[in-house]
Amino acid sequence: YWSRSPGYERRNEMKENFEHCLRMLLKHEGGFVNHPKDPGGMTNLGVTKAVYDKWIGRESTEQEMRDLTPDDVAPIYKKNYWDKVRGDDLPSGVDWCAFDWAVNSGSGRPAKAIQRAVGAKQDGAIGPMTLQAVADLDPDRIIESVYHTRQKFYEGLKTFETFGKGWTRRNKETLETALEMATKPV
Repeated sequence: YWSRSPGYERRNEMKENFEHCLRMLLKHEGGFVNHPKDPGGMTNLGVTKAVYDKWIGRESTEQEMRDLTPDDVAPIYKKNYWDKVRGDDLPSGVDWCAFDWAVNSGSGRPAKAIQRAVGAKQDGAIGPMTLQAVADLDPDRIIESVYHTRQKFYEGLKTFETFGKGWTRRNKETLETALEMATKPV
């Protein structure tokens, strides 16, 4: 089936981006933190205690949170964020900016930003109509639009004064890398 479908090679290439994007994401997320002003609370490798507890179906201990490894969190990132923004179906670069923002702020925001950029209905769920509209537009335009929407979102948060410098740096780095990926796919 896949080998006869139009765009097969492109879909295959995009499916390979998850591992690359996950490595970049883990550099952004860092290790164990428990900042009192962070509404996410205890976090390791970017996974909050609440997300991890839901994933394992019970309450985790602080030590378990401290001991998380990239192999522990990879399936969480794949199912809860990459798959929700349809990373395997997005062009190289667009997948990265959507994935990184989904992890940072939930999958609905980047989905709506992409939908706004391509003129699709903004329902927060990337489906066939959004994917077609994405395919019809230059990935650079989508990436830049998502970057600006993300920055405005951050600047409107009450915790921007505390975390804004880091969020702004992360957003800018994500933009630059996404544009590179769109030009030279991974």
